[in-house]
Amino acid sequence: MIRFTCIALFVVIFLIVSLPIQLVEYFIGKSNPELRDRSSLAIVNWAFRVVLFMAGTSVTVLGEENIPKDEAVLYVGNHRSYFDILLTYIRVPGPTGYMAKVEMLRYPSLCTWMRYLHCIFLDRTDIKAGMKSILNAIDKIKSGISICIFPEGTRNKTSEILLEFHDGSFKIAEKSGCPVVPISINNAGAIFEDHLPRIKKAHVVIEYGKPIYVKNLSKEERRRISPMVQEIIKNNYIKNKDLV
Repeated sequence: MIRFTCIALFVVIFLIVSLPIQLVEYFIGKSNPELRDRSSLAIVNWAFRVVLFMAGTSVTVLGEENIPKDEAVLYVGNHRSYFDILLTYIRVPGPTGYMAKVEMLRYPSLCTWMRYLHCIFLDRTDIKAGMKSILNAIDKIKSGISICIFPEGTRNKTSEILLEFHDGSFKIAEKSGCPVVPISINNAGAIFEDHLPRIKKAHVVIEYGKPIYVKNLSKEERRRISPMVQEIIKNNYIKNKDLV
């Protein structure tokens, strides 16, 4: 419980102390949005690294060279832990927004940072709002901002299987023309979710698959893009189990 308490205190202090910083970021964004993108990314990356250090988390990363550095991408990963976001976000090479549940808007300071980082809030109970979120994600990618989604739709409670991916998520890549980068994350649940409410030291393995360009796929392959990406993530997930 010591790790949990220390991390909880750090997060609360960071969100309070960063309130004036958010105000500065707001005015920077008015005159220079690109500068705010870089500064917000640096600030939140620092906070995420501190949390992972306090949690005692070590990470092995495979295939990071597969991430295109000169264009926005759609990251697609399996989802077992709240820490999935921290683990992957500290590695993004440029501005990246995450698809997040709309309930995150309840937390004022946190949701402000999420907005600065181009996160998109998804209401799973409203189909019309969901389509609007997809269109928003497409616009962001076209403007050079990557998007990360976890198409299982929720945190998976078991480490043995992947939940079925939601097909709609891949419309982002199909309509924007961006590459899809599969991410498999092994053992993130061992940090927190496997033994709530304690946080324990854990070794996590992350593998980035080769980018998939939807525009280069046949019509049949495009129709099967969701299970295709899920199969890549699943195979890498199984392959890397012995590394954790």
